[in-house]
Amino acid sequence: MSSVQATRLRKGNLIVLDGELYRILDRQHVTPGNLRGFVRVKLRNLRNGTLQEQRLRSEDVIERASLDEVEMQYLYSDSSGHHFMDTRTYEQISLADEVLGEMAGFLVAESVIKVEFFGADPVGIELPQTVDLAVIETAPAIKGATASAQLKPATLETGLVVQVPPFITVGDRVRVNTESGEYQSRA
Repeated sequence: MSSVQATRLRKGNLIVLDGELYRILDRQHVTPGNLRGFVRVKLRNLRNGTLQEQRLRSEDVIERASLDEVEMQYLYSDSSGHHFMDTRTYEQISLADEVLGEMAGFLVAESVIKVEFFGADPVGIELPQTVDLAVIETAPAIKGATASAQLKPATLETGLVVQVPPFITVGDRVRVNTESGEYQSRA
């Protein structure tokens, strides 16, 4: 396990506080006037799913969780969770919506991704920088519209909704940034 200063924590990091494993959902560095700065983090306990907010001093040193990554293939999603298969052993695991959060919208069937394990427990996934998804619903193209004009919403094959330029139509494949959830280009 490695340690990191509280000001260097980022959204999505896994940390260990009081022997419990947490994922950082949101982070703010606050410097109120002439007082000392602090870091306010919103955390999810990965063992029991509870949410909490924690206030850390800027100089606090926090223990980051070391994770093992296993290459797995995404199979499908259903009411019991999102199912993955180890590409070497063919062992299958399931991750709940609470574990994946917004990342579930970037999962495409049969894609190979890295699943993060803390000990024997799967705690999250590492997505590629971008994914290519098909547009299944959007407003029709606007004649005479330029690419620099306004954006329109488009529903993608995974259910994710992103803002796209007016020239994108149903059936097009678009490249989406997995960190920001923004349209990048046609694929």
